[in-house]
Amino acid sequence: MSRVCDICGRGPQTGFAVSHSKVATKRKFNVNLQTKKIDGKRKKVCTKCIKTMSKVKSA
Repeated sequence: MSRVCDICGRGPQTGFAVSHSKVATKRKFNVNLQTKKIDGKRKKVCTKCIKTMSKVKSA
């Protein structure tokens, strides 16, 4: 199961989890994906795109 937005193509980013002692360990920041029906098909869409779609629809 890929963690990539079907609309904008955003995917996971990498970074560091920094502890109190400043030890850095690698971690992954996943995109907040939701399943949404668009044009009759289920797509995995990030919440940023959902927010933008609602703005464009209302304008």
